[in-house]
Amino acid sequence: MMHNNLDSLGEILKAARKSNNLTREQLAERINISPRYLMSIENENKKPSYSVLFRLIRELGISADAIFYPEGKHTNNEIDQITRMLYQCDERDLKVLSATVKALLETK
Repeated sequence: MMHNNLDSLGEILKAARKSNNLTREQLAERINISPRYLMSIENENKKPSYSVLFRLIRELGISADAIFYPEGKHTNNEIDQITRMLYQCDERDLKVLSATVKALLETK
C-alpha cells in the first residue's frame, strides 16, 4: 500500500518557510505566486503544480526527500544544504572548496 505523503506537504513547506525566516508574502513573491495560493498550499491541503513545487523546494533549500519520504530520517540537514550548494559551484569554486576541506581535515 502506498503512503500518501502529500497530505503533509503543507506542513513541511510551512515549517521550511519559517525556518528560513520568511513570511508567506516574501516567499510567494520570490517564487512568483500569490500569498493566498501559498496559504492554500500550506493550510488547506492544496496541491501545487510541479512548477510551483519545484520553485518551493529550491527556494526553501529543502530536500525533495523531505516531501516525498517524510517518514524518513532527515537529521543531517546541514550536509544536505551543503550538497545542494555544491551543484551551484563552477570548477574553480569546487577546487577551492576541495582544498579548504582537505586543509580542515588535516588540522584535526
